[in-house]
Order: sequence, then C-alpha cells, then structure tokens
Amino acid sequence: MRTAGAVDYLCYCMLILRLLTQPAAKQVLRYRLAEEGPADVRIGNVAADLGIVAGSGEVTFTLESGSDYFKIDNITGELSTNERRIDREKLQQCQMIFDENECFIDFEVSVIGPSQSWVDLFEGKVIILDINDNTPSFPSPVLTLSVEENRPIGTLYLLPTATDRDFGRNGIERYELLQDSGEGSVRRLGSSAGGRADAGDGYSGKRRFDGEGAGRSSVFELQVADTTDGEKQPQLIIKGALDREQRDSYELTLRVRDGGDPPRSSQAILRVMITDVNDNSPRFEKSVYEADLAENSSPGAPILQLKAADADVGVNGQIEYVFGAATESVRRLLRLDEGSGWLSVLHRIDREEVSQLRFTVMARDRGQPPKTDKATVVLNIKDENDNVPVIDIRKIGRIFVKDGVANVAEDVVVDTPVALVQVWDRDQGENGVVTCTVVGDVPFQLKPANEADPEQNRKKYLLHTSAPLDYEATQEYNVVIVAVDSGSPSLSSNNSLIVKVGDTNDNPPIFTQNVVEVSFPENNAPGEKVTKVVAIDADSGKNAQISYSLDPSVNGIFSIDADSGDIRVNTVLDREQAERYEFKVIAKDKGIPVLMGSATVVVLVADKNDNEPKFMQDVFTFYVKENLQPNSPVGMVTVIDADKGENAQMSLYIEEEEDIFSIENNTGTIFSTVSFDREQKTTYTFRVKAVDGGDPPRSATATVSLSIMDDNDNPPTVTFPSNGSYTLLPPSSNSRTVVRTVLATDTDTGVNAELNFSIVGGNPFKLFEIDAASGVVSLVGKLEQKHYGLHRLVVQVNDSGLPSQSTTTLVHVYVNETVSNSTIVEAQVARSLGTPLSVDIAGDPNYDLGKQRLSIAIGVVSGVMTVILIILVVVMARYCRPKNKNGYEAGKKDHEDFFTPQQHDKGKKPKKDRKGKKSKQPLYSSIVTVEASKPNGQRYDGVNEKLSDSPGMGRYRSVNGGPGSPDLARHYKSSSPLPTVQLHPQSPTAGKKHQAVQDLPPANTFVGTGDNISLGSDHCSEYSCQTTSKYNKQATSTFLRKAAWTLQPTSAAFKHNSG
Repeated sequence: MRTAGAVDYLCYCMLILRLLTQPAAKQVLRYRLAEEGPADVRIGNVAADLGIVAGSGEVTFTLESGSDYFKIDNITGELSTNERRIDREKLQQCQMIFDENECFIDFEVSVIGPSQSWVDLFEGKVIILDINDNTPSFPSPVLTLSVEENRPIGTLYLLPTATDRDFGRNGIERYELLQDSGEGSVRRLGSSAGGRADAGDGYSGKRRFDGEGAGRSSVFELQVADTTDGEKQPQLIIKGALDREQRDSYELTLRVRDGGDPPRSSQAILRVMITDVNDNSPRFEKSVYEADLAENSSPGAPILQLKAADADVGVNGQIEYVFGAATESVRRLLRLDEGSGWLSVLHRIDREEVSQLRFTVMARDRGQPPKTDKATVVLNIKDENDNVPVIDIRKIGRIFVKDGVANVAEDVVVDTPVALVQVWDRDQGENGVVTCTVVGDVPFQLKPANEADPEQNRKKYLLHTSAPLDYEATQEYNVVIVAVDSGSPSLSSNNSLIVKVGDTNDNPPIFTQNVVEVSFPENNAPGEKVTKVVAIDADSGKNAQISYSLDPSVNGIFSIDADSGDIRVNTVLDREQAERYEFKVIAKDKGIPVLMGSATVVVLVADKNDNEPKFMQDVFTFYVKENLQPNSPVGMVTVIDADKGENAQMSLYIEEEEDIFSIENNTGTIFSTVSFDREQKTTYTFRVKAVDGGDPPRSATATVSLSIMDDNDNPPTVTFPSNGSYTLLPPSSNSRTVVRTVLATDTDTGVNAELNFSIVGGNPFKLFEIDAASGVVSLVGKLEQKHYGLHRLVVQVNDSGLPSQSTTTLVHVYVNETVSNSTIVEAQVARSLGTPLSVDIAGDPNYDLGKQRLSIAIGVVSGVMTVILIILVVVMARYCRPKNKNGYEAGKKDHEDFFTPQQHDKGKKPKKDRKGKKSKQPLYSSIVTVEASKPNGQRYDGVNEKLSDSPGMGRYRSVNGGPGSPDLARHYKSSSPLPTVQLHPQSPTAGKKHQAVQDLPPANTFVGTGDNISLGSDHCSEYSCQTTSKYNKQATSTFLRKAAWTLQPTSAAFKHNSG
C-alpha cells in the first residue's frame, strides 16, 4: 500500500508539473463527431488526451460548459453525447458555414485535484461532421416558365435552383431534364456536369407535329453553370423555332441529385408556356366623345364610357385606358377607369373656374411592345346657381370709406350720397340677375348709378341719406345691404357699412343731478374732498369738453377742480357754527359758441363721534333668589351718550366666560339664561360693555355683582344604609339596643339643612324608635317568638325649611339568632323591595296561622249560609211582590255599576268597630310606587313603574292606572289620611326646582313633599296579613288583594330585579 501511495503521489506531482508548464484554459482538446447520432456515443477520453492517470477518484472531471449536448464521466474523464440529438443544420453557429472543419461545439472541462486543492480548466471543440440526411428540393413542385414565340435560337432562360441543407459532397451535384415520351416512358435529356441535355418535341398534349418520332426534333436544352459562389445554376436554352399558333406549351421534368452515398434526389414539373406576340393595335368606336356635365356633380358620378377593341388575344388583347393629352386640371377633376374605360367625376367641378374640358384618351394593349389608339373627349360644364351675389362698398366723392366705416357730419342735407355700392354674381343667366336693397330702419336708401352689364351681371348703386342725421340721437348706423339673385332656389348675401355721424356743438352741458346734497363730517382737514359733480354734454370732441366753476357766493370756503369737478373744502367745518351750506356749480363746454349749464350743491355738516358712553354707576350690585326661572330679569343698568344719531345709538354686551347672562339692548335689563343653584355657586361677577354706533365706535364698561340667596330646594339625601341591605338583630337583645344609624345630608344651608328623622311605617309592634336628631334606630320593645323574621322600617328624613323637603328610606332588620342561609334573607329583602309601603313587613307571617284556621272555617260557613239566605229572600221577593213598572226589565241598564263600591263621604269621619278601632282601610288606597331604571338604563314598562336594585332615580307615583288598565283607585277609594306622594325627579312641582334627588336603589330613598306618611295598622307580608280583626274580614281583604293582583299585577307592588 505504501508503494501504491508513492506511485499516486508521484503521478500527482507529474500532473501538477505538467499543468504548471501549460497556460490556463488552453485549447488542447479537439474531437470529431457525426451529426444525428444516438445518445451515449463516445467522443473521446479527456484524461487520456491530457495524460492524466484517472480512475482512483482522487482526480475528478467536471464539464463546465457544453453540457447541452455532452456529458463526461467524473472519474474516468470519458466524454460522450447525452440524450439531445445534434442536427448540424440547426446549430446557430453552423448556419452560414460551408467548410466541414469549421462547424464545431465548444466545451470546457475542469480537472479537480484531491479535496479541490487545485483546479485546472481546459477548453475543447467537437467538430460536427455532416451526413447526407437532407434531400434536395425545388421551391415548388410545378415550375412555370413563359417563353415568347419567335424567340431566336440560343436564347437562354434561368431556371429556379434547388436547395439542399447538406453541403459538400452531400450537397447538390447535378440537374437532369426529362421529357414525357407520351407512351409511359421517360426520356433522359440532360445531365448536370456543365453539359447540355436535349429536350425533343415530345408532345404531351393533344397535337403532335414531329413526324420523325419523339425526341428527334430538339426544341430545348438543359445547361448547368457553376456560379462564383460555388452553386450550380440550371439554364434552359432554345434550340428550335417556337410558334404559339402550332403549340402553346411544353411540359418537362427537372430532376436534382446530391452527391451523398446513397444519393438523394427529387424532381419538379417544368411547364414552358409559349406566349403570343402583339401584332394588332386597339381601335376606338369613335374618334370624338362629347357630353354635358352639371357643375358640382358629386364625386363618383359617371360621365361616359369609352370603348376600344383589339384583335389580339391574351395580354396582347387586354386594353387599358389612360389619359393622353390632358391638363393637370383634367387629371385632378376626372377619373378614368383603366379597365372599363368609364369616365367619372373625381372632384367637384366649378363652372366659374372651368367651363369646358377637352382632352384625349389613349387605349393601350399590354403587349410587348404595347400598341395604342387615341380619342378626343369634350365635356361642357352646365351652370348651377351655386354662387352668392358679391357686394362691394366703396367711397364716393369727399366722403371716404375705410375698413367698412364712413364718417358723415350730422348737418348734411337729405339725399346726400355717402357710398358707392357695386353688386355682381358669377353665375350665368337668371342665376346671375341680382336685386339689391337696404334692410332695417335706417335713414339711407339705394339708387341706381348706371345700367347693368348683361355680360358680367354687374350693377352699381349710390347709397343716399333719406332723413336728417342727429348725432345726439344716434351716433352710429349699421347699414346692411342685401343682394338676392334670381336662381332657383335663390341665393343671397349681405354686406354692411358703419356710418358714424360727426358732431356739431348744438347741446349744452347737463348735470346728472340738478341738486347735489352731500353729508360731510365736521372737524375735517382743510383740502378734503367733499363731493364730485358730473355734467354730460351730448356732443363730442371739444364740443363735449367741460370746465367747472363755483358761484362767488361761497366766499372761499369751497373750491372746485375745473376739469374733474371735485369739490373740496378749504377750512375746518364746525357743525355747531353752521350745519348747512348751499351754492351753485357752473359747467361750460369748449365749443363755438360756448354753451353752459348749472346745478345746486347742498353740504350738510355731519356730527362726529367724539363722546363716549357713560354708565350711571361703576358697580351695580343685585340680589336674587336661587331657582329663579330661566330668562328672568336679575337687574338693570343705565348708560347715556352725549352724541346724536348713530353716535348715540348704543349696543350693550355681557362680558363673561360662562355665557349665562344676556342683556336687553333697549332697556338695559339683565336676564339669566339658567336657573341659579346656590349650592353650586353663590356669587356671579361680570362686566357690562356699552358700545356706541360711531365710526370708530367708543365704549365704556361697568361691573355687575350678583349674589344668590338660598332657597330650600334640595331634599335630604340618605347616604346610609342602602335599601337592599339588612342588619341582624338577635332575639336576646335588650331594650335601647342600637339597631342601625340612618345617615343623611342636605346641600342647603342654615335652617334648610337642619334634619330630623322619624319612622313612618313598618313598625306595627312598636318595637323600634329613631332619634329625631341623630337618626339612631333603637330597640324599645321586647322581642317575642312572633317577631322572628324580617322587619322593614320606613324612615322619613325631613329638613326644617319652608316648605319642608323630605326623603324616605328603608331599614331592614332581621330578627334571629344567626343567619344560617343568607340567600333566604336576601330573597326576603328583595321581595320587600317589591311590596307596597302600605303593607307592613314585621316578623313571622305564619305564627298565628293555626289560630286563624278555625276562624276561617267559621267565616266560610257563615258566608255560605248568608249567600243561601240572600238567594231565598230574592226568590221569595220575586214571587210575592206584584210586577209593575219598577220591576226588572230585560235589556234595561242597571242604575249602578255592580263593580262600583259605595262612595265614601269625605266629610264624615271613619266609623269605628265595636272594639273601638277604626274601620279597616281598603288595601289599594293611596298606593305609592317607586319608578327606577333597569340595570341597562331602560325604563320599566307597564302602567306603574317597578322598583329595581339598579342605581336609577326613584320617585313616587300614585296608582291611578294607565291607558287600558283597570282604574283600581276608582273601585277602592281610601279614607285613610295617607296622602298621595308624587315624586318626579325631572319635572319639579310648582315653585320647586327639585322634588327627588335620591337615587333608588341601592339607597331606595323615597322623596315626599314634607307630610308624614301614615300607614294602616295592617301587619302584612307577601303571603298573608295579620290583624286583630276577625278572620272573615281578613279573608275579605285577602280576596280583594288577590283580585287586584289579577287585574293589575304591577299596580301596587314593587318587583325586584336581581340583575
């Protein structure tokens, strides 16, 4: 192994030494390869050609370029073809190469040492050898050659050459001319090596005139010439006489061969057509053609057709028509069809430019050389009325006309000629007869100047004045002259002449105003312009140039500019000394004679704003009560100005940041745009500004101080506890135990903020009392078994204002040892929030249920017996009493509504029962509900609003029902002194700003108008009522409550929303 390694190392060293002695990328590799070979054809071994020992894998070979057609073995260096076929004729670099040694494909091979420690690049070429893989071919399978008859013998005609994509010996080698013998055999008439091949007169058509047999009388011979670029050019030579009348065509076969092995060949039919000789001239039908043509004929309109005939046939007998001796205008205006001889209009012809067209037309055949004939054409252009009359206005005498304008003095006499008018028409006959007139209401007329020229249709007129001219009335006339010809339809034209009337001084200056009255301020600077007077002179030029002057009575106080009419004051005017000046202005023109006019100027001295407004006081102080209605007056200021007119007209403004005050401009009365709330702000200070109407305006300011006096407009606000909370009170609690402390505040001040607390409901057992000053709720009675459960105390907080404001809240007390299940207690509290305040919630409602069962049974039996007894009495009464008019009649309306209870007499006191107690008040009397917002901010629907646990604004509302609901208040009238409490937080009652300010719940505060709420003596819960009356009364009350819940379940109860 060491010996082998030493040998490899020695080979590497020799290779490196050899590579170092050779130049980089030297072209040392050269191979030859035939085209169209299959894949994997061996080309050569690069390693062997470079002298490199390969096969161990230490030295590798990579093909850097030429991989499109070749591939190399990386280990052995064997170069071979890949799958792509090599077509020498399609290689771009070989398209124009005809030397087989110069068509090659370049490639590059890199020799890479171990671990690419060295790399050497070698270039090479693979010469692509051509093979005979393409057949020579003619450009068309049928070749046509035209030969004229009577051509001399020896005339040579070039034949189309064939092409072969191969070259060299594989390219075209020879041409052969073959002729069909007419008997199924083909005769070979020539070869390609520069020699000749004879073509006899073998006949392939219908006629044959060679009596000696086919091919003996030779007519054509094939000759092949070598061109300078190495190509072979086949040529056909005429060897015999050609007569088209005897034979008009020959059909031969031309064959081409290449020099390949085996050779490839193809052939084409060579048709030799014998053409005719032109020996007859065309002849026109007549020598002169004449026609009339209307002018302005549309392009394309036919005029006439020229016809000629030729006795020859074919091309020699084909005639084409062309212009002969014709002017440029003829060729521009007319079109001659070469094939048909039709002459037509190319462009419109104007008779006024060309009245007749005369020219020649040639008939020419297409023979070689061509023969011709000619004819004369005369076209007479007929006139049409296509030209409007032309009007030309020129000067006459001393009155010049320039650019269509004539200057005529206004003092010329009537019938003065002012211009010469010439009219003509380019048409002929009646189309050129013109009538001319002046149109419009102008003081001018036309008069003929001479007799009309009948040949040129020309007329001349003189334009005369027909009335006096007045520069002041009309300074310029537009004289329109209209000319109309007599054609059908007639054509007309017009031209105008501007006649400018010259002025004479016949008008005095006239002022635009006879009396000019101007107001001018006092305290002016001397030389100031007071006004400008303008006088107008109807004349022109110097006759209208005006000079102004003043009447001497102005005594130098005023002066006037003689040219512009500007009047200026020379002194300082004082309105207190003179308020009015009056003088005359005179205007003179510069005509001859001089004319003049005058006007009166009145100057009124105007007052200037030199006095400031003045307030009667620097500081105005006002006192107002809060809760004043918006837009109410709060004070009045007084201001004066010593000036007059607009300078004394003042505008009053309030200068403040809050923009809550406004002021009346005429009286100085200050209004408030809002209602004041002393609890928010006690004083307002702002400034009042007075601005007069002067220019520039003058102003003054005064300070206004407004103090707000307190009003009892805020009810107390309960801050603790919330309506949804409760406190646990053990049954073993002693008397005077503090149960809860009610905390409340009032935003008013003074006596309006002094609060007192009282329990107004929910304390039927008199177990609790509240300290009027501190709000401390204490236990004052002894707790018993029946007191176990939830107690709801209705606490009212009143302030000491007049009238008093009040707020009502709920205090829940749960009497029990412990709270084992707070969910049950919270549910009872929630039901309490949905229970009317008139219903007491105090203790266990089921405590006396056992005792009441017997009373209920007795009451039910008594009720049944009573009903039976009533029925018997009614039946007996119907049988016993006689029928009369007062009896029951079917369909008659009852006197009273069955459901309407008997009305209470409000003047009478309520009756007491035998035990000395007041009669039980109806369940629904003076029911109060609380309106609150849902958690999502929406209002509760229904006839009466329900109380929720959301922090919305609460308010009382008496239960009177809504649209479509039973009027429970009508059926259950109350005789209780409990008042109806109406609380509307956003709609204050008369004289009040706020009626309810406490949010309900969680505070669940109920706001009243100051009266204590008196509740009935019923001890009720959600399920039953406990009273000291008999069970039959209790059953009746329960029945009425259930009926009310059935009719209007939301009218007398608060519904709790746990969300």
